[in-house]
Amino acid sequence: MPVFTTPQGTPIWHLRTTRAQWLGYLAWLAGACLFLLCWKVISDNTMWVFVEDAGRQGSDLISRMLPPQWEVAHRLWKPMWDTLNIATLGTLLGIAMAFPVAFLAARNTTPHPLVRSVALVVIVSSRSINSLIWAMLLVTILGPGVLAGIIAIALRSIGFVGKLLYEAIEEIHPTPVEAISATGAGRLQVMSYGVLPQVMPAFAGISVYRWDINIRESTVLGLVGAGGIGLQLNAAINSLAWNQVSVIFVMIFATVLVSEWISAQVRHAII
Repeated sequence: MPVFTTPQGTPIWHLRTTRAQWLGYLAWLAGACLFLLCWKVISDNTMWVFVEDAGRQGSDLISRMLPPQWEVAHRLWKPMWDTLNIATLGTLLGIAMAFPVAFLAARNTTPHPLVRSVALVVIVSSRSINSLIWAMLLVTILGPGVLAGIIAIALRSIGFVGKLLYEAIEEIHPTPVEAISATGAGRLQVMSYGVLPQVMPAFAGISVYRWDINIRESTVLGLVGAGGIGLQLNAAINSLAWNQVSVIFVMIFATVLVSEWISAQVRHAII
């Protein structure tokens, strides 16, 4: 019999005969069986000879990346600037589309349940497809370049910003909304003076946080031809120029660190 202790330290005995306890044990057993099954599938599809040799291969790769070829750094500033532009413009475009979608998806601001369902489908569709996949599709449609990367980041940002924002809208305090409505204000006035002031701090924080994430994601979009530093990274890897790859890694790491600091400072100032 399991022993449970009260906050006062008194032990309490419970019999293992209740239906809820047995269901809990069955759930743990099912989870363990699922874990073992997944492990078997992964193990059967893994070439363990390569795994055993991974340490030697990794150390050999790192040795070829050192020392970094800093002479190529001057050619990487323009692609890195393109990456920052992809992240920034994509974030702004995504925010512009996510803002009305969030109000249509929130229960307390949507004009009709059917409209809310459509808005939720838009949010889920955006969140279910990674930005790299969006970029692959857009490069096929629009051709390679920065434009495909910007739109890919924007389409991915709609779901992230829209979901967090509509949840923040649903959690607003109803008293200001009821007070403004009681004065005979119209729907637009209620939104402007009762809803927006409560959600704008959250909206600003979400937007800055998404920009920070998009900088990380935009660094790899070039691997599929969507512009930015990823194009240089892909070219360096394909040509086995590992000492140039290390320079690109350092620049990406430094850029992400700076964006993280800026994002933290902005969120702290807003919230």
